[in-house]
Amino acid sequence: MSAPPLPEIFGNYALKDFAEVVSPTAIDWLPQTPGWLLIAGVILYLGLKRAWRRLQFWYYNRYRGEALARLADIPLHGDQGDRVADINEVLKITALVAYPRTDVAALTGNDWTQFLNSQCDRPPFDETNCRLLAQGPYHPADCSTAKLAPLVSASAQWIQRHRGGSHV
Repeated sequence: MSAPPLPEIFGNYALKDFAEVVSPTAIDWLPQTPGWLLIAGVILYLGLKRAWRRLQFWYYNRYRGEALARLADIPLHGDQGDRVADINEVLKITALVAYPRTDVAALTGNDWTQFLNSQCDRPPFDETNCRLLAQGPYHPADCSTAKLAPLVSASAQWIQRHRGGSHV
Protein backbone atom coordinates (compact mmCIF):
# COMPACT_ATOMS: atom_id res chain seq x y z
CA MET A 1 0.00 0.00 0.00
CA SER A 2 1.39 3.39 -0.90
CA ALA A 3 0.67 6.85 0.42
CA PRO A 4 -1.50 9.18 -1.62
CA PRO A 5 0.41 11.82 -3.60
CA LEU A 6 0.97 15.15 -1.84
CA PRO A 7 -0.51 18.31 -3.23
CA GLU A 8 1.81 21.03 -4.53
CA ILE A 9 0.85 23.47 -1.84
CA PHE A 10 1.77 21.18 1.06
CA GLY A 11 3.43 22.39 4.33
CA ASN A 12 4.03 25.80 5.89
CA TYR A 13 3.61 28.55 3.35
CA ALA A 14 5.79 31.00 5.37
CA LEU A 15 8.86 28.81 4.97
CA LYS A 16 8.52 28.49 1.20
CA ASP A 17 11.65 30.54 0.35
CA PHE A 18 13.60 29.65 3.54
CA ALA A 19 17.33 28.97 3.06
CA GLU A 20 19.06 26.66 5.59
CA VAL A 21 21.61 28.39 7.87
CA VAL A 22 25.14 27.02 7.38
CA SER A 23 27.46 26.94 10.43
CA PRO A 24 30.77 28.78 10.01
CA THR A 25 34.01 26.79 9.91
CA ALA A 26 35.75 26.11 13.21
CA ILE A 27 38.18 28.73 14.47
CA ASP A 28 41.81 27.70 13.95
CA TRP A 29 43.88 27.45 17.12
CA LEU A 30 47.13 28.37 15.40
CA PRO A 31 47.99 32.07 15.51
CA GLN A 32 47.40 33.81 12.20
CA THR A 33 49.77 36.74 12.60
CA PRO A 34 53.57 36.74 12.86
CA GLY A 35 53.47 38.68 16.14
CA TRP A 36 51.95 35.72 17.97
CA LEU A 37 54.53 33.41 16.45
CA LEU A 38 57.27 35.75 17.65
CA ILE A 39 55.82 35.82 21.17
CA ALA A 40 55.56 32.02 21.20
CA GLY A 41 59.19 31.78 20.05
CA VAL A 42 60.40 34.16 22.77
CA ILE A 43 58.47 32.27 25.47
CA LEU A 44 59.86 28.96 24.22
CA TYR A 45 63.41 30.38 24.18
CA LEU A 46 63.12 31.77 27.72
CA GLY A 47 61.65 28.50 29.01
CA LEU A 48 64.45 26.44 27.45
CA LYS A 49 67.08 28.87 28.77
CA ARG A 50 65.65 28.63 32.30
CA ALA A 51 65.52 24.83 32.11
CA TRP A 52 69.14 24.74 30.89
CA ARG A 53 70.33 26.96 33.74
CA ARG A 54 68.50 24.87 36.34
CA LEU A 55 70.05 21.73 34.86
CA GLN A 56 73.50 23.32 35.02
CA PHE A 57 72.91 24.48 38.60
CA TRP A 58 71.88 20.96 39.61
CA TYR A 59 74.83 19.42 37.75
CA TYR A 60 77.43 21.71 39.34
CA ASN A 61 75.95 21.34 42.84
CA ARG A 62 75.17 17.62 42.92
CA TYR A 63 78.39 17.06 44.93
CA ARG A 64 76.72 18.87 47.84
CA GLY A 65 73.99 16.25 48.06
CA GLU A 66 76.51 13.45 47.86
CA ALA A 67 78.61 15.06 50.61
CA LEU A 68 75.56 15.49 52.86
CA ALA A 69 74.68 11.83 52.33
CA ARG A 70 78.23 10.78 53.29
CA LEU A 71 78.11 13.04 56.33
CA ALA A 72 74.81 11.50 57.41
CA ASP A 73 76.33 8.00 57.12
CA ILE A 74 78.98 8.78 59.74
CA PRO A 75 77.92 7.19 63.04
CA LEU A 76 78.37 9.31 66.14
CA HIS A 77 79.19 6.28 68.31
CA GLY A 78 82.46 4.43 68.58
CA ASP A 79 85.98 5.87 68.41
CA GLN A 80 85.40 9.65 68.41
CA GLY A 81 88.79 10.45 66.88
CA ASP A 82 87.85 8.36 63.85
CA ARG A 83 84.53 10.21 63.57
CA VAL A 84 86.29 13.58 63.48
CA ALA A 85 88.69 12.22 60.85
CA ASP A 86 85.71 10.98 58.80
CA ILE A 87 84.04 14.40 59.03
CA ASN A 88 87.32 16.05 58.02
CA GLU A 89 87.58 13.66 55.07
CA VAL A 90 84.09 14.54 53.84
CA LEU A 91 84.86 18.25 54.16
CA LYS A 92 88.18 17.87 52.35
CA ILE A 93 86.63 15.90 49.48
CA THR A 94 83.87 18.50 49.17
CA ALA A 95 86.38 21.35 49.17
CA LEU A 96 88.51 19.59 46.54
CA VAL A 97 85.48 19.38 44.26
CA ALA A 98 84.49 23.03 44.77
CA TYR A 99 87.93 24.70 44.77
CA PRO A 100 91.25 24.21 42.98
CA ARG A 101 93.43 21.45 44.40
CA THR A 102 96.34 23.87 44.87
CA ASP A 103 94.23 25.96 47.26
CA VAL A 104 92.87 23.08 49.35
CA ALA A 105 95.05 19.98 49.34
CA ALA A 106 97.87 21.19 51.58
CA LEU A 107 95.67 22.84 54.23
CA THR A 108 95.71 21.33 57.74
CA GLY A 109 95.06 22.42 61.29
CA ASN A 110 94.07 26.04 61.87
CA ASP A 111 94.71 26.99 58.24
CA TRP A 112 92.15 24.37 57.20
CA THR A 113 89.46 25.64 59.58
CA GLN A 114 90.15 29.28 58.63
CA PHE A 115 89.76 28.33 54.97
CA LEU A 116 86.44 26.61 55.71
CA ASN A 117 85.09 29.59 57.63
CA SER A 118 86.28 32.07 55.00
CA GLN A 119 84.19 30.35 52.30
CA CYS A 120 80.85 31.18 53.94
CA ASP A 121 79.14 34.51 54.52
CA ARG A 122 78.51 33.45 58.13
CA PRO A 123 81.23 31.13 59.46
CA PRO A 124 79.55 27.89 60.56
CA PHE A 125 82.43 26.62 62.72
CA ASP A 126 82.89 28.16 66.16
CA GLU A 127 86.12 27.95 68.13
CA THR A 128 85.27 24.56 69.68
CA ASN A 129 84.46 23.06 66.27
CA CYS A 130 87.64 24.51 64.79
CA ARG A 131 89.69 22.96 67.58
CA LEU A 132 87.96 19.61 67.08
CA LEU A 133 88.60 19.64 63.34
CA ALA A 134 92.22 20.67 63.77
CA GLN A 135 93.16 18.40 66.69
CA GLY A 136 90.34 15.85 67.10
CA PRO A 137 91.93 12.97 65.16
CA TYR A 138 95.12 13.37 67.21
CA HIS A 139 93.46 13.85 70.63
CA PRO A 140 90.39 11.57 70.63
CA ALA A 141 90.02 11.92 74.41
CA ASP A 142 88.91 15.55 73.89
CA CYS A 143 86.03 14.41 71.66
CA SER A 144 82.63 13.44 72.97
CA THR A 145 79.31 12.70 71.35
CA ALA A 146 77.99 15.98 72.76
CA LYS A 147 80.74 17.86 70.90
CA LEU A 148 80.38 15.86 67.69
CA ALA A 149 76.70 16.68 67.10
CA PRO A 150 77.35 20.44 66.72
CA LEU A 151 80.37 19.66 64.54
CA VAL A 152 78.24 17.53 62.21
CA SER A 153 75.60 20.27 62.10
CA ALA A 154 78.20 22.94 61.32
CA SER A 155 79.74 20.70 58.65
CA ALA A 156 76.35 20.23 57.01
CA GLN A 157 75.83 24.01 57.03
CA TRP A 158 79.24 24.52 55.42
CA ILE A 159 78.46 21.97 52.70
CA GLN A 160 75.16 23.68 51.91
CA ARG A 161 76.31 27.30 52.14
CA HIS A 162 79.90 27.53 50.95
CA ARG A 163 80.58 29.59 47.89
CA GLY A 164 81.64 27.21 45.19
CA GLY A 165 84.83 27.94 43.31
CA SER A 166 84.46 28.28 39.55
CA HIS A 167 81.38 26.04 39.33
CA VAL A 168 78.69 28.06 41.03
